[in-house]
Amino acid sequence: MSDIDTRSAPHHTDRTTGEATVVELRGEIDIFTAPPLAARLEALTAGLHPDLVLDLRSMAFIDCAGLGVLCRARNRVVARHGRLRLVTDSVRFRRTLRAVGLAGVFELHASMDGTLARTPGTGDVPARAG
Repeated sequence: MSDIDTRSAPHHTDRTTGEATVVELRGEIDIFTAPPLAARLEALTAGLHPDLVLDLRSMAFIDCAGLGVLCRARNRVVARHGRLRLVTDSVRFRRTLRAVGLAGVFELHASMDGTLARTPGTGDVPARAG
């Protein structure tokens, strides 16, 4: 029997909208749940010019392992001349990004409205801190 509380395990769904793949993350992203998420994001960022939107609005918790997964996904996207956007309305998550020096690393959006707009020739754009 596992000691992991399956109610907190992250669940994700992904769908393609236009040229972007939207991955909705729900639950907790921590040292126990990060590996399968990392594998999925690695698969989604394997091709040239990946366009990935991570919807974090239903994410309950993220630790350093989860932040590492997001950073690795971002690095893979940048290396492949793609775009990664994070959608979050969490002040706590934005504060965490600032505290660990990642506030300017990710392109952040508060809602899905306008997030899927693709500007031709854009890559990963630095985040708007806030």
